[in-house]
This record gives sequence, C-alpha cells and structure tokens, in this order.
Amino acid sequence: MKPSESAIESLLQGTHADPFSLLGAHSGPDGTFLRAILPGADEAEAFSLDGHRLGKLSKGDERFLFEGRLPVKPQPIRYRCTARGHDWLVTDPYTFGPVLGPVDDLLIAQGTHFRLFDKLGAHLVEHQGAKGVHFAVWAPNARLVSLVGDFNDWDPKRHVMRSRKDIGVWEIFIPDIGDYRAYKYHVVGADGAVQPLKADPFAFMSEIRPNNASMTTVPAKLDWGDEAHRAHWASVDPRKVPISIYEVHAGSWQRDRWNWFLSWDDLAEQLIPYVVDMGFTHIEFMPISEHPYDPSWGYQTTGLYAPSSRFGEPAGFARFVDGAHRAGIGVILDWVPAHFPTDEHGLIRFDGTALYEHEDPKLGFHPDWNTLIYNFGRREVQSFLVNNALFWAERYHVDGLRVDAVASMLYRDYSRQEGEWIANEAGGRENWEAVDFLRGTNRALYGQHPGFMTIAEESTSWPGVTQPAYEGGGEGAARPTSLGFGFKWNMGFMNDTLRYMNRDSVHRRYHHNDLTFGLVYAFSENFVLPLSHDEVVHGKGSLLGKMSGDDWQKFANLRAYYALMWGYPGKKLLFMGQEFAQRREWSEERPLDWELREAPAHEGVRNLVRDLNRIYRNKRALHAGDCEADGFAWLVVDDAENSVFAWLRKTAGVNPIAVVSNMTPALRTNYRLPLPLAGKWNEILNSDSLHYGGSGKGNLGQVKAADGHALVTLPPLATVMLEYAG
Repeated sequence: MKPSESAIESLLQGTHADPFSLLGAHSGPDGTFLRAILPGADEAEAFSLDGHRLGKLSKGDERFLFEGRLPVKPQPIRYRCTARGHDWLVTDPYTFGPVLGPVDDLLIAQGTHFRLFDKLGAHLVEHQGAKGVHFAVWAPNARLVSLVGDFNDWDPKRHVMRSRKDIGVWEIFIPDIGDYRAYKYHVVGADGAVQPLKADPFAFMSEIRPNNASMTTVPAKLDWGDEAHRAHWASVDPRKVPISIYEVHAGSWQRDRWNWFLSWDDLAEQLIPYVVDMGFTHIEFMPISEHPYDPSWGYQTTGLYAPSSRFGEPAGFARFVDGAHRAGIGVILDWVPAHFPTDEHGLIRFDGTALYEHEDPKLGFHPDWNTLIYNFGRREVQSFLVNNALFWAERYHVDGLRVDAVASMLYRDYSRQEGEWIANEAGGRENWEAVDFLRGTNRALYGQHPGFMTIAEESTSWPGVTQPAYEGGGEGAARPTSLGFGFKWNMGFMNDTLRYMNRDSVHRRYHHNDLTFGLVYAFSENFVLPLSHDEVVHGKGSLLGKMSGDDWQKFANLRAYYALMWGYPGKKLLFMGQEFAQRREWSEERPLDWELREAPAHEGVRNLVRDLNRIYRNKRALHAGDCEADGFAWLVVDDAENSVFAWLRKTAGVNPIAVVSNMTPALRTNYRLPLPLAGKWNEILNSDSLHYGGSGKGNLGQVKAADGHALVTLPPLATVMLEYAG
C-alpha cells in the first residue's frame, strides 16, 4: 500500500516514529520495493553487498527521496550515488534487520540480563554480511530516538532508530563505520519536546572534556597475560591474606612536563614499579569513569562504562591492568552507583521523563552533592548498574570495586531534615530497594568472578555489611540486612585515631579510649583501615599536618601512627603522597610534591611504609587474623598514664608478634611488658630507627622474656614490633 503524503512528509522531516516501515527493502507481489533517503544524490543505483548491480532508483522527491522496484529478494543494499560528476557509495542501514533478538527482549524485560554491555551501547559487529556499528539505547517513553554523529552531519533526520516497544529499547545498525566515531542520541519525548542531545549511557569511550559526545570503540583488549594473578586470587580467602592498598588519583599522582595527565601507558611505566617497590598489594583508583568536571574527582560520573579519555584510549587502561597483574599488583576501582550529576547530556530525564532518577526530589535529589539518586526500585536501573559492576570485572579484569557513599544509599533520610524525605512502606528510614540492589550486585560479582572483592564505604553501623548476601539480618529484623560486601571501610578507626594523634602528647592520657575503643568492634565486620583522600582535602591538611607537636614530633608521631596501623587488625589503605609525608593538602590540580623525597625526614617515612608493607606481607601473624578476634590479644590496654598500648598479633602455626606504641616523647627504659612466651623476642621493626629519621633508641634488636614479661625500651613517640623467636 502506497504511504500517505503525510507519512512521507514526516519521514523526510525525521519525525516518523517507525521509519523502518517505509524505508529499506520490502517484499511484494511484484518484487522488492526499495525506498531510501540519500542526501546530496541526483541519481542512485542499487547493488548487493557483494557488488552485483541490481538496478536504478528514481528520485521521488527533491529532498533526496529515491524509490524503485527490483526483481530481487529483500536484502542489505548498497547504493552508488551520483551528483555533479562525483559518485560515492552508501550502504543503507534501513535494509538490515534487527540485531537484538527475542531472548534479549525477555531478559531485558525481566531485568536479569547480565550481558547488557554486549547488547546496549555501540558495538563494532559484522551483521548480515556488512561490518559496522550496532547502536542500542533504552528510552521507553520517547516518541522517537535518532542517532546523530560525525558520520551523518549530526542530522537527526538521517538515522531515526527502530523501536523495540516491548522493552523500550531503540536500535539501529550503521554499516561501514568503525571505531573512534563521535555520536549522541537525539531524543524526542512523549510530549514532543526535544531533549538536549544525550551521550550513550553504555558508551565505552567519550570525547575529552569539555566535549562530551560518546565514541565508538572496542572496550578493553584481547591478549591478556594475567592468568596466574587471577588464578591466585580465586584460590585464596582475602580475609586471611595481606591486602595493603595504595589509593591513587590518576590525574594528580604525577603529570607530564606540560602539566597534562599521564596516559595509562605512562602510568603503567611509572606507577606500577613504584607500587611494587613500596610493597603494596593493590592500587585503588579514585573513579576513572568519564566525568565532565575535574574537581569532582570522578565522583560525579556521566559515563559509567567509559574509562576517562583524559588518560587515553580505553585499551590503555586494559594494558595498565594487565601490566599491574603481571607485576603481582591488583587493581581496585572506586565505583559510584549512589548518584549521578545533572549535566544535560547525561542521564537526567533521559527520555523526557525521570527514567534513571526519581520524579520526587524527596527521593531523587541528593542535597549534599546537588546530584540525582538512582531509582533502585526500577529493575532496568538496577540492571544498568549491576551490569556496570560486572563489566569492569569482565572486560577490564579489575580485582575489586570500592563502593562509594553506601550509607547515603541505605537511608532515605540521609542528610535530610524532617519533612524532606519519604518513609518506606513500613514507615521506616531504610531504603530497601537500595539494599536489594547492593545484595544483588554482590551476589552477581562473587558468583560470576571468583577472586573478586567488593569494599563498602559505609559510615554507619548498618548490620551485616560484610555478611554474605544470602544471609538475613539481626534478630528481629523484618528483612535481610546483610549486604554481601567482602570488606568495609573502618571509618571509626580513622576518626578516633586521627583525633588522638592530633592531641598534644601531654593530654593523650585523658583520651586513651580513642585508641582502645576501636578494638571493641574491630571484628564485627571485615575491615579495611582507610587513610584516604577524604582526610587530606577541604581544609583538613595533610596527615603530617594533623600530627601534634613541633616538626620533629610530627614526623615521629606519623611514623608511630603508621606502624601502629600496620600492626592493627584490618587491611590497610593509604592515599598517595602520605607515604612520604606530603606537607601540603592534596589538590587535583597539581602533581604530588615529589621533591620532598630529597629531605631525609620525608624519605625516612617512605622507607618506613615500604618496610611496614614487607613485614605485613611476610609475617602471617600480622595479616592472617585481620578479620578474626582470636588473632588479637591485648598485652597493655590500661596504661593511660604513660600513653602506652601493646597487643599481640597471632595465628596458628607461626610465632606471634607484639606491637607496642609509646605515644609520648618520653624515652621509657625497663618498661615491664607482658609477654606470653618465655625466651627471645626479636625487634623486627622500630619506627624510631635512624633509617626512618628517628632518634635511634631501641632494644638492640632483641629482648628476653621470663616470668611472663620482659623489660623493654620504648623509644619516644614510636611503635616497635617484637616477634617471638624461641
């Protein structure tokens, strides 16, 4: 049936909701009818993809609409266009069938598709005999969606997409284009309102800011060589092995001579050997997903699936991870599923409605960050985020995700006053939809990727953060509260101990509990002890600046503090620059002050951190019981008068290690230290060593215990470790 003039008009205007019904190849009793819009052409001749001439089309409208009937079966068509003595080839996307299939429809509709990153977004594929890119985007409430890019002059009339109405996905295959092509989506809402051009939520690459178009590319790489690394982590219990994390902001660890970001390959060349030399087991990157605003540090991301183009192509990040793994270093990413920014090219009102976010700002607006909160109760949104977590594990082989701002997700009243939030169905403050999402994410990750780990930044006492997600909550809990994370940041340790170290040493006796209280709950979760970027920004100064006393005492305090932390139960995390006692507060605008290493005091701290990592990794007593109460015992808990703390780290089959801290500048000789085993105890670490910039006081390498104690020397503002030697 011949289409109406209004249908043809809407087709030419790019407003027809189903252009595939009019354009392309359609079979009929007299052969196949072809209709195509070929901008700029005066004449058009049809060919099969293998080059057979099929026949000419006639120009049905001066706006470059061509039509013709040919005695062939419907098939993909390539046109030779001619105008003013020039000719060119165009392969018609409307002559290709869909790429997505009914199984995809079913799984997407159910929210159980765990390979969405293989289906949505832009994929370089071969389809029906042609190479090109398949685009697919979820926009269920849109009237129509067009693909625009540098391959069609950003003209929304050229490539209106096919609607898969049952699942709200729009798709189109564009033949004869490849990688590194810029594109966006032109979305018309149900009310006819044209939205700002939208970047692809599943884009694997973006333009370098301030530009923000999505880019076609092949994510990751194919020639991995990290099998041994991945097999190792799949074979161990991470709670019982050493984990010492170096937290890095990729844009400011170091810069090149033009003060531009290092590429992933440059970072691999410089950062990986440095981390290996320092003895850390993992690098944790602050968010590397694409984000428009540098001072957000990546926590306001507009491209969850795209490694930021600030550091080069996505394959460069894959090479970095592969190189780290070959060197024995794991890679953890900071992941932000709690909220997203309001940049108009991003997810905000993506199809003209509150699609990824909540309509009601009491649920959907984050007052702390002026961002939008994901609608975790919508299965498609959950699926988008769960698939993103799986994507980083699958395509980039990352070893873990540190999940940002978990507390803000768990509570509907987070940072809100009375009347600014909406209670759940039972009248409570818990966000059970977010709980279900986090549980589902952890189940998917741990189920599909052995050796993977997730770490929660959760600042409250939510029960069961690191309990398996198949377990329930505490006694009387109406719903399961266990979240299934591998580890949780111990924010209490960080707050209490830094507050203690900031106090003048003469006042510490009155605040002894700041260091002892954390051991009351130290084994209630699987903890990471975080000295993170959050402690050295926004006017907080550096860790060195937080220490009390004059300059000598500040360095001594910091060394004593680090040694205490490495002897304390829990995995370790230290933000870049703090390993050499950066003096200035960290800024994303400049590299670290590496020149400080020329000063002996700063290099001494770095030497200490390096030795702490090696001792922690080599001594099972210091790491195997990090998450178990029977791996810890107090030796001295109540000597507030002298501000001395001592405990034992132990595990079956190895000699125990005593950790002793003197948090005053007084040198204490013949201090009566309880020790459970008679015999020799070797001093395996002393933060007051001359090698670290200390005064060199100590125990000459060894003490002897008898009758349940030893008389030891406690250096000023120092921590020593004594290992039983028999």
